[in-house]
Parts: sequence; C-alpha cells; structure tokens
Amino acid sequence: MTQPVTQPWYQRTLRWAQTNLTEKDPARYDADWWREHWRRTRVQGVIVNAGGIVAYYPSKFELQHRAEFLGDRDLYGEIVELAKEDGLTVLARMDSNRAHQPLYDAHPDWFAVDADGNPHRAGELYVACVTGPYYREFLTGILEEIIERTAPDGITDNSWSGLGRDTICYCPNCRDSFGQDLPTRVDWADPTYRQWIRWSYDRRLAVWDLNNEVTRRAGGPDCLWIGMNGGEVVAQSKRLRDDVEICKRASIFMLDSQWRHDESGFQANSDSGKRLHGLLGWDTLIPESTAMYDAGTPTFRLGSKPAPEARMWAVEGFAGGIQPWWHHIGSVHEDRRQYATAEPLFRWHEENDRYLVNREPVATVGLLWSQRSVDFHGKADPETTSWLPYRGWVDALVRARIPYLPVHEVDQRFAVIVVPNVGVLTDEQCVALREYVDGGGRLVVTGESSLYDEWGDRRDDFALADLLGVHHEGKSLEAGTVDWETYAAHSYLRIEDRVIADGFDDTDVLPFGGQLEMVAASGAAVTYVPPFPIYPPEKSWMSEPRTDVPVVVLGERTAYLAADLDRMYAQYHHPDHGRLLANLVRWAARDDIPLQVEGAGVLDCQVYRQDDALVLHLVNLDQGGAWRGRLEELTPAGPFTVRIRGTGDRARFLVAGGEAEVKTDDGWITVEVARIADHEVVVVTERE
Repeated sequence: MTQPVTQPWYQRTLRWAQTNLTEKDPARYDADWWREHWRRTRVQGVIVNAGGIVAYYPSKFELQHRAEFLGDRDLYGEIVELAKEDGLTVLARMDSNRAHQPLYDAHPDWFAVDADGNPHRAGELYVACVTGPYYREFLTGILEEIIERTAPDGITDNSWSGLGRDTICYCPNCRDSFGQDLPTRVDWADPTYRQWIRWSYDRRLAVWDLNNEVTRRAGGPDCLWIGMNGGEVVAQSKRLRDDVEICKRASIFMLDSQWRHDESGFQANSDSGKRLHGLLGWDTLIPESTAMYDAGTPTFRLGSKPAPEARMWAVEGFAGGIQPWWHHIGSVHEDRRQYATAEPLFRWHEENDRYLVNREPVATVGLLWSQRSVDFHGKADPETTSWLPYRGWVDALVRARIPYLPVHEVDQRFAVIVVPNVGVLTDEQCVALREYVDGGGRLVVTGESSLYDEWGDRRDDFALADLLGVHHEGKSLEAGTVDWETYAAHSYLRIEDRVIADGFDDTDVLPFGGQLEMVAASGAAVTYVPPFPIYPPEKSWMSEPRTDVPVVVLGERTAYLAADLDRMYAQYHHPDHGRLLANLVRWAARDDIPLQVEGAGVLDCQVYRQDDALVLHLVNLDQGGAWRGRLEELTPAGPFTVRIRGTGDRARFLVAGGEAEVKTDDGWITVEVARIADHEVVVVTERE
C-alpha cells in the first residue's frame, strides 16, 4: 500500500536528474532511454527545460524563441508527463537572462545598455535588465503559462540575476529606479557606486520575491520559484546575489556548483555545503548540479568527466550536507562513459540517506565569513584580499583534521572563532565579538580584520584593537618581487613563545615571504625577520636576525596574526604555515576539539549527531596530489585511528561495509579504519 505523502517536495526530494536540452534535442530525444536512466540512478526529481531563452513547448508568446528543431512538438510537456507517471518531483527549468533579436527589436527598452545607450550582448543574444518590464511582465507571464500547462512542482532558473557588479546598466528603468545619478564607472572609492552595489543586490531580491509571488499564486503555496546559485561567495558577490537574504527566502537551495576548481580543491564543496547550511539551517536540502560532462578548464560539453573526479566532488558534497543531482548537456552522446558515473553514487546515497540528512554538525571551531567584506574590503580583487585568507584556513583546518563550521554571525556555541582578514566588520559585529569573548569564547584574528567600517572606509585603528591588544600603525610591509637577484620576499618568522610551537621542536625560525601588517603591541609570541639576499649564496645570511616587530600576539582569550600566512597557505601550501595556523586554533581551543585522527594522509573530517547516532565522514584527499586538472584514479589511504568524543559501542562502515571494534575511554570512542579509497562514513550507535 502506498503511503500518503506528508512532506512537501522540497523537503523529501533527495536525488535529482537533469538532461539539459539543446535546440536539437526535440528531433532526437529518446524518452524511454532517459526514463530508464532515471530509474537506474534512483532519482526522485527531474529538472526539465521549459522556457526563457529557448522554449521547448509551443508557447503563446510569439517572441519567446522556440527551439530550432521543436516544430509544433511539446517536448517539455512530454517529459513532464512521463516524470509524473513515475512519481517524480518536477522542476521546470528557465534560463531567462538573455533573448534573441526579434524580442530585442520589439522591446529594446527591456534590455541593459551602456552609458552610450548601446545594448549589452552575450554573443548573438541580448542581456535583459532586471529592473525592467522583461522581468516584471514578460517572464512572469511565461511562468504563469508553464504552470497552467503542466503544473510543475516548482520552477528554477539558471541565469536569473542579470549583469554583474562590474557592468552598470544605464537604461531608463535603472535611471528611474536608482533615484539619483547612476555611477559613471566602477569605482569602489565612489559612495554612489557603493550605494549602487547595495541597490543592485536589492533589485535581485525583488526578482526573487516577485517570481515566488507569481508561482505561488498560479500553482499553490508549495509551487516555488528557486533561482540556481553558486557555491562560492566571491562568485555570488560578483553576480550581485546576496546569499544571506536569499537563504532567508529559500525552502530549498538549488546549488549550481558543478565541478572542482584547481585553485580550491575538492574540500571547497563540503565547505560550501556547511556555509550554506549555516544560513539555511540543517533541515533544508541543498541539491547540487554535478557535471557528468567534462566540466573544468578547459570544458568539453559533450565529453565525459573522469569518474574519480566526479565522485570526489560528489562525496565531499555528501560530507557537507549536499544532495546529488546529475547533469548532462544534450540528450545524445557519442562519449557514453558519462552515463556510468552517477549510478553507483546515487544507489549508495539511496541506501544510506538515513544518515546523510536530518543531522546536526559537531564542531567547536567557527570560521567567520562576510559577503559584505568580500564586496567592500575585497573591492576589485576579492579573491586575493578576502577569499584566499578564508580558503587558507579551510585547508589548514582540514589538514589538521579539526572540524569547523563556516559562520556568518557570531555564535556563542563555538569554543573558538577564527576571523580571517575580514576587513569590514560593522560596529554591531564588533560588539558581538566582544560579547562573545566576555562570555568565554576565544578569538583568532588575522590581517586587517575590523580595520574598515561597513562601507569599506578605513578606520584610524582596528575596531577590536583593545580586545586584541594590538594597534595598527597605518602601514603594511609588502612581500615585494620574487626574483633571485632582488628577492624581497626572502623573510622569516622567529618563534619567541614555544606555547604555539608544536611540531617545530628543531627550529626557531619559519619561512615567511608574505605581507605583514605593522602593529604595535606589548610582546609577541612570533616576531619578524626582515628579508636578506637569496643570491649569491655567499650573501644569504641574516643581517638582522632578531627584531621586536610583532607577528603573533597572544592575549588571555585572543590571538592576533599580523602575517598573511592564511593567504599564503591557500596559494602555496607551505607546511609550516598550515601548522602554525592549526597551532593557533589548538592553543585557543584549549583541547576543546571533538575529534582526533592518527595516520598518514590528508582527510577532510566531518562529525554529525543524530538522535541515536554519531555520523563521521572521512574523505580521502590524497588523490593525485602532484597533479592539477582531472583526477584519473583513486589512491587509497589508511590505516587510521579515529577518536570521537561521545558515546556508543557499535560502529558500522557505510562504504566498506561491516562493523568495527569500538573502544571507549573517558567519554571518547576509538575506531580503527583500515582503508579509505574515496570516502568512508562511520556510524556509531548503542547496541540494542
């Protein structure tokens, strides 16, 4: 007997499928084959191309471009009907940001223009303005038409937010809506441009709200419009998408983050999941579009991504609370290898989804991030200024096997909060950080954190100066050029206090080579050794082996790091830099870290708690470490000895299968894990 559905689709649809149709597919789509692939891969929901740039049904809107090979066919409707017969959730997919020549010719005032009145184009298509009638009237009519024709569960849109922050639209709609003269150029020092940034964020949120008003009115309270969004804060900022406000509105988050980027690694995916859950809550689903095609640099839309590459991205997503969603471009492929990747992943997910949702993370370290700081501190170079320091901490904590959670607001539940060069901290945030420390919390702060106000204007000193015991002297020492003849980056750090020197027993100095904020402080645990020649070797000796220039300043409950070791670790992964970052967290945490792992290799470790279980994800990142680009094969690692703070006397392996012996001692559980290929999930429970 079929049980009645009690949860709305956005709370129960865990596995998704998308065959992203091309204009040629109406002439070649094999419905039976794809329907069987849905079944093989155990999906519960499908995303079907409907309209926008290209319509896959006979729309009543003559100016909505029909797929070239569509004729009078309703391919979209046919696929929806089959999906509903199979009991699948259906999202109608839109791609709405651009349009063809006939629509532009009929309504040029709907489209974005530059200061000279020339339309913005993307190839042969015209870019619509989010403030104009195209979004307010034309697209809303298409949403109503799609719902009227097929009653999908909801609608999602791949490219919904219009122009990015580096391109200003000067159309009449923007001129009228902005309420003052538009900025003349991208200029972060211009107050008008900074106000335009915040206004532009609000315009995208208005699109979100309007579309949901339309879909709910036409399709019922659970017929949601959900714009697809990326997983990287910098990318979201550049697209003027406010993650914090979007997550307040989102009952499900459709994550369009399809592949690993060379500069960030697989661990970026679990970080994205944890960061977004921190905004959404841990009971909100985050399906992620994972490319089965050869996405990356370079990209091959019809080629097959190596299965190990796709697997590692997916399992890191599982570890961060992300749900799987396979994605192909086009419905016919001569490279058929891509069809084999999803099935084992999705079958494993179906067998074990009981432990992959409805859980709460266990971590005592919070890693603070701020989209506003990415904008107004990062300005023209947010990757270097804002996100490399954050990523450096991610990598250092992963390497040290210290569970952490990204946090956007100060949270008293953490033993330690790390503030990685968050230059823009509002007065309210600074008050919250002070209250956090007064309440027993501990801080690790780096770089220019709190040196700028909410608009990116420089303060006279750190807003947290008295709390940290440091005062900014108004200047920084740059690393300089990297050249053997004039090697200004040949600098070092001297360890003055061995309390943070774990693993550095046989050295008093550490390589540096980065940027240093010049601060005044009384005493330092680490000091600066100025650069000296690297060449010729006869001149390579410390002419000034010791200074009193502070690099690490330790307070009773705070640590301040003036050197950009976090940024440098993200770029170069020098072991000493990562170890010093981890040492600062361990010093601040006073051993309040709920996980210990022994064994050689790089593991990303996440711990979750359910009502009756502890769930430990271990992802093996020792994969093709000497190579960039696509991962070709998996390299097993192990054995590992894992100690988790908690209770339980039964441990099961969800990947390898079988059970492990559990040892308990003074509130800690010890489990031996012999081998990890790509990942392992250990579930610890009490015996019945």
